[in-house]
Amino acid sequence: YVPPQVRKVQGTLDDKKREELGRLKKMVNGLINRLSEPNLSSISGQLEELYMANSRKDMNETLTDILMNACVTAVAMPARLMMEHVLLVSILHHNVGIEVGAYFLEAVVKKFDELCKSDAEGKECENLLALIAHLYNFHVVHSLLIFDILKKLISAFTEKEIELILFLLKNVGFSLRKDDALALKELITEAQRKANTAEKKLQDQARVRFMLETMLALRNNDMRKIPGYDPEPVEKLRKLQRTLVHSSGSGRETQLRVSLESLLSADQVGRWWIVGSSWSGAPMIDDKTSKTQQKLPIAKMSSKIMELARKQRMNTDIRRSIFCVLMTSEDYMDAFEKLLK
Repeated sequence: YVPPQVRKVQGTLDDKKREELGRLKKMVNGLINRLSEPNLSSISGQLEELYMANSRKDMNETLTDILMNACVTAVAMPARLMMEHVLLVSILHHNVGIEVGAYFLEAVVKKFDELCKSDAEGKECENLLALIAHLYNFHVVHSLLIFDILKKLISAFTEKEIELILFLLKNVGFSLRKDDALALKELITEAQRKANTAEKKLQDQARVRFMLETMLALRNNDMRKIPGYDPEPVEKLRKLQRTLVHSSGSGRETQLRVSLESLLSADQVGRWWIVGSSWSGAPMIDDKTSKTQQKLPIAKMSSKIMELARKQRMNTDIRRSIFCVLMTSEDYMDAFEKLLK
């Protein structure tokens, strides 16, 4: 038996499977092309049916590819269109399963990281950042990831990063303040420190001053100071989301509380945020450390305790050690320390 993912690696995608995937792509593409606020309900319903009829993996890959092609363009995407696409993902994330949002999020974050490192001239970075911001707006991902991205952008602090910080704060700043005011305050302090120590060329820029003013407006909860800030469209779509999500569990428990580092190193350490995700990589904990720790202080135990352990059928070193620790500890703190060792 050859597992599916290995079969794919071997390049033996037979013609029938290729045809099926092509047909699926056409169907999903047709639905995404027609996507708009009035027909969101019917399109999300049809996509849910497709999820039930096809393998989750094929659907996740197809949907993510099509959405990325539609939303990540060299020109800035209209905000409304972007929100509708992300709202669709969030509805599927809540109704079908969290692996839908998780797969899409991982693809977006990896692409964003890749484009940030390269000096792409277009607006792809802004579009990807808008996708991440709206995934947070529609409760797919926790504020932890947004703070991670902001910290990363602030630590780089070039003109491009300042643009992205402003863009992100304008989209989700007030939600961040509501979720974790303390973390936002720390972030603002860090940005001010970075702006003060930046090169003279950057310090004098109106852009940097504008960014700091925006941050202060956020801290003081002053919406009027942020030009072009309009929470209305997001609120309207959130209401629509509440009507389209079947389960009452549309709230916090389906949010992916995952950090930027975890997403970028998912191939090395596995995807712990998806329940039951298969993973056949290297062990998460280095083998060498676990081997050295297993030499436990059995020899020091008295022969009487060892005899008791044998009677209780403690037949491996580690079982005997745990038994001896429990039987000879003075109190619970002592037992805890010895068990840790």
